[in-house]
Amino acid sequence: MTESGRAAPARPIRRAIAGLFVLAAIGLAIGAAAFLASAGPPANVAAAASGTLAPGPPTAAPTPTPRPTPTPSPTPKPTPVLVPAPLTGLPVSPEVAARHPIAVMIDDHRAARPQAGFNAAAVVWQAPAEGGIPRYMFILQDDLPALIGPIRSVRQYHIDWAAEWNAVLVHVGGEPGAMAILRSQGSGQLVWNVDGFRFEGTYMWRSTDHRAPHNVYSDAAHLRQVAAVVGATDGPIRPAWTFGRGTRPSARPIGTTLTIHYPYETITYRYDADSNRYLRFIDAAAEPQVDAADGEAVAPSNVVILRIPFRPLDDGHPDKDRLLAEDIGSGDAIISTNGRIIHGTWSKASVTEPTLLFDTTGRPVTLTAGQTFVQVIDLDYAFEISRGITERGIGTGVR
Repeated sequence: MTESGRAAPARPIRRAIAGLFVLAAIGLAIGAAAFLASAGPPANVAAAASGTLAPGPPTAAPTPTPRPTPTPSPTPKPTPVLVPAPLTGLPVSPEVAARHPIAVMIDDHRAARPQAGFNAAAVVWQAPAEGGIPRYMFILQDDLPALIGPIRSVRQYHIDWAAEWNAVLVHVGGEPGAMAILRSQGSGQLVWNVDGFRFEGTYMWRSTDHRAPHNVYSDAAHLRQVAAVVGATDGPIRPAWTFGRGTRPSARPIGTTLTIHYPYETITYRYDADSNRYLRFIDAAAEPQVDAADGEAVAPSNVVILRIPFRPLDDGHPDKDRLLAEDIGSGDAIISTNGRIIHGTWSKASVTEPTLLFDTTGRPVTLTAGQTFVQVIDLDYAFEISRGITERGIGTGVR
């Protein structure tokens, strides 16, 4: 027996063990390949192989930073449209500029004072009436008073001045000739007749702080209502006078005064350069006249003196001392505006035509926008004019 013969059985066992290791390695390789085949290539590798890049996993959107809610801007209001008032030239709404003028006869007896409604009037006429006592006629248009009165009777020449505006004419009776005109032409032909004998108790009333006949009053609301009742409607109004802005303060004179002597009283206007208005005084009063409706001083922007011939009215009542004015035609006028004095003329072509104002060259006078007082005097009534002095010491130069 040889030594090689004894070792022979160990070789097959080593080969078997080696074969088992080979088989295990092959099995692991086959399992790994199967796993990889079932899982497929990574997404980015597959995408690269196909030529497209697959999206990655979804990313959460960033949370926006909150912003404060803006405060909404208020809607701008449209700028109101303003137009010149036809009787004053002051800026007003188109609706106000179209208001139908209302003329109101106002008492000037001492027992009627203090009267109410002066400062709301666009134009104030004062003229002789009877017994040497003058009478007012307020023409209301762009402003209306909280109270107006005492309301008194009418004369024929007042109808002429109210007819220039086809005005609603408010009065309590009147002289026979005036009443005849109102009966025939008081339904809009010349004016719109509003007589207290018809409308007292509804649109006019009697106060308890004055004695009759100096105690009939009305107000803005009732005047507008009665105007509609008699048929007067609002609409476009053609201005008769030209208005302009006031002069600069440095050009306004100091010391201008106008004094008018009626048989019953004396009226004095003292120009105030600061306000560019004329403070109004009755007789020798130390304080200006005051409007009982608002408690403010009476102070118009323009003062006009018209010299008109008057004569006794032959109405069958000579004891009444009534008058008739020759207000159709032309004559002398003194106009003061911006503290200056203009010696000019007036002209009225017919009952319904306006009373126009001209300077010495015949050109229409430009008034200052605001209220105008018209002082009508007979040719033999006295008046005085005092010219103011400018800051440079130069007189205003009466024109």
